[in-house]
Amino acid sequence: MIWNNDFETLPREALESLQLKRLQQTVEKVYATVPFYRKSFDQWGIKPAHIKTLDDLRRLPFTLKQDMRDSYPYGLFAVPLEQIVRIHASSGTTGKPTVVGYSRRDIENWTEMVARSFVAAGAHQGDIIHNAYGYGLFTGGLGAHYGAERIGASVIPMSGGNTKKQLMIMQDFGSTVLTCTPSYSLYLAEVAAEEKIDIRSLKLKVGIFGAEPWSEKMRQEIETKLNIKAIDIYGLSEILGPGVGIECIEAQNGLHIWEDHFIPEIINPDTGEVLPDGEKGELVITTITKEGIPLIRYRTRDITRLTKEPCICGRTHARIERLSGRSDDMLIIRGVNVFPSQIESVLFAIDGIEPHYQLIVERDGKLDTLEVQVEVHEHTFSDEVKVLQGLSNKIRKDIKDLLGVTCNVRLVEPKSIARSEGKARRVIDNRPKES
Repeated sequence: MIWNNDFETLPREALESLQLKRLQQTVEKVYATVPFYRKSFDQWGIKPAHIKTLDDLRRLPFTLKQDMRDSYPYGLFAVPLEQIVRIHASSGTTGKPTVVGYSRRDIENWTEMVARSFVAAGAHQGDIIHNAYGYGLFTGGLGAHYGAERIGASVIPMSGGNTKKQLMIMQDFGSTVLTCTPSYSLYLAEVAAEEKIDIRSLKLKVGIFGAEPWSEKMRQEIETKLNIKAIDIYGLSEILGPGVGIECIEAQNGLHIWEDHFIPEIINPDTGEVLPDGEKGELVITTITKEGIPLIRYRTRDITRLTKEPCICGRTHARIERLSGRSDDMLIIRGVNVFPSQIESVLFAIDGIEPHYQLIVERDGKLDTLEVQVEVHEHTFSDEVKVLQGLSNKIRKDIKDLLGVTCNVRLVEPKSIARSEGKARRVIDNRPKES
């Protein structure tokens, strides 16, 4: 089922023609109204009139998260504050948050994109959508809420936390769609087991999960434990919030980026060079319909690849591969690039362990060390020492074989790793900061 057939199935030529028109309008607007962009373009010797084709996009400078922080709070807004009807901010843990403003039209477009996304995921009018994304400055809760209402579904605005009550509401209210982070969905399954709640007695059929990278193995774990289809949704507050892209339930093979609102590129994160379709690199997004805070070539730091190959669902918009991590979350251990999601894929393929882990990075003298802490099943934890040692050795070997990095493995008892009601904290990096 398709929500907006006119735009979601636009022929490629028509879609790119629309993109060019909207790109040119956006570049003219930011040059005229945002001093940061005018200065940046001038330094690069670029004027709006130079953008004559979509290929000319690569002539424009990148926008970084630091640029948004340096412009805190309203320096990148392209309209007067009285035209901003909502303000969100990132959930960053260091430095000032990144602030985003939405005009009334921005909210309408956002709502439309989340509606498209939810329908692509298999939701429809008549569903009861249990929204466990956080409400507030974080974009997840309200973004998902408005889109769910747009398709005519009933929305339960649970927000995060109070996990036992979440499960009670799912049971009593007949929730059919769950929205939250993938790690929190596994925590819900864990608490349900503790409370002797039969997951199969719930009416859940689909989960729409985002806000953190997750592996295919984790998807299989979620689908098994919650007895649902697990759909990956993509968004980031700087660009919009949830609804920038999503997997379709027909294929579950890459996330459709709504290209009538965004232009995606893949670049080499080290050189900034634009890479051909199909090559893995950093995702860069240019907004082409935003009024409040349009962004030109925003470096997301998310690692993926792009394809414009036709999808069986009939949508013509390009797809990105599910994220393998973030370039700024990448760990370099003795010269080896390591993403948490790569280790996750190893762990989830091994029997006897739980889907909860943490990576502890230390520095021993001049060498970096990596310790993988992973919970084991209760019956495994009570096994003989040689069984646990064998499991530890297997994890260490599989990580070494896949990633080429040697790590220490520490098996910990069930429920000893802190649970998160939002984004899971996978990495604890205790290395001294470079001065």
